[in-house]
Amino acid sequence: MARPTGSSASGRKLGQKVRKGRRKASSRHWLHRHINDPYVQRAQADGYRSRAAYKLLEIDERHDILKGARRIVDLGAAPGSWSQIAADVTGSTDEAPRVAAIDFLEMNPLAGVVVLQMDFLDETAPAALLEACGGAPDLVISDLAAPTTGHRQTDHLRTAFLCETAAWFAIEVLTPGGHFLAKTFQGGAERDLLMLLKRCFRSVVHVKPPASRSESVEMYVLAKDFRGRDALERETS
Repeated sequence: MARPTGSSASGRKLGQKVRKGRRKASSRHWLHRHINDPYVQRAQADGYRSRAAYKLLEIDERHDILKGARRIVDLGAAPGSWSQIAADVTGSTDEAPRVAAIDFLEMNPLAGVVVLQMDFLDETAPAALLEACGGAPDLVISDLAAPTTGHRQTDHLRTAFLCETAAWFAIEVLTPGGHFLAKTFQGGAERDLLMLLKRCFRSVVHVKPPASRSESVEMYVLAKDFRGRDALERETS
């Protein structure tokens, strides 16, 4: 399941150096990059739980997927920055929740978000998510990614599997006209997955928002305007 790299409040300013101490060189490099990352600083100032918030906001700025969303399911949600945005745009409250978030990692509570700490691959997860957000969503967002092994092809295949699983979930639960956004790795989503999405959605593109680090192999596949499950059934009958 998703293991997003969340940020923690550091209080350091841009340009600060990291003391060597006993950290490994790779750890020092990551920490130095992290605390000097303008998106990390901006997330802290804006009250988001991680810099990943700006990936979703930048994708939305260009592709307009949040406008009008009434119910949202967030897959691989921890630490919760996408869920923060989802709760805001849907007007979700604890009394009338419209956002369901799932991750096998622990995630601190968020107002207006029903958080499920469980494996998305659990067969009971889809029904639990639908119940949690109060009905069929019109947006499914997924930051699911398998733990990296360092072997690019292996990492790509494992994350592509999660992306495909998320896509089938979206096809099963989305309302007509809804959207699906999911993380994949460079090399793109698998051909069969793209063909499936193109049968079910009117627009399918790969996007890499500016907030995604240039050296990162992550990308996102965005499928807009769900045709409805009848469209897939007609093609397969």
